[in-house]
Amino acid sequence: MRRVMLLAMLTLALPIAAVANSHVDFNALGGTLSGSSAGLKLTGSTLQQVSNLYGTPLSVGSNLGTVSFTTGALLSVLANGFTFSGAGSTFTIVGNGNGVPSGTIFTGSFVSPVTLTESGTGPHSYFLTGVVAGTLSNGGLASGPVILNFATPNTWMGEPIGVGSVDTTLVVPEPGTLGLLGTGLLAVGGLLHRKRRNG
Repeated sequence: MRRVMLLAMLTLALPIAAVANSHVDFNALGGTLSGSSAGLKLTGSTLQQVSNLYGTPLSVGSNLGTVSFTTGALLSVLANGFTFSGAGSTFTIVGNGNGVPSGTIFTGSFVSPVTLTESGTGPHSYFLTGVVAGTLSNGGLASGPVILNFATPNTWMGEPIGVGSVDTTLVVPEPGTLGLLGTGLLAVGGLLHRKRRNG
């Protein structure tokens, strides 16, 4: 009986150890970021590079699609920037079929506050950072960080500005096949135990 219990515990632990993650990277250039106390809005950012999407190693082009987002309302003013709510936000990546799927590739929202801070790399250079979660076009759930950078000639006060780049890395959980092995071992253990008891 003790062996069967140990085997059962091992098979239950195997699926946990077997969970693997894949990363999908999206890089975009340009676009216009505008903001107010109601939130930030990115429009017109052009998707330039996608890697590891549905097993495709890398797609590069001058126009693969678009990246756009909105945040929630302004939460606080920091010494070196601003914090915006993730509530009511959107984040969308759309492909145009030019080396990537056509239509919405990812749709989601910011799941935590979005921070806009001066980067310190130059006068009036800023970083926007946040974490998004949502669904890929194949139905897979994905989440990960977003980093956006831009520079302005003056301190940014919400007027529309040109964006340098948008980088997003989404983590896609993938259940491992060892979970099936674990279930099979549990079944075999149960059969052996029954045979021993009856034999």
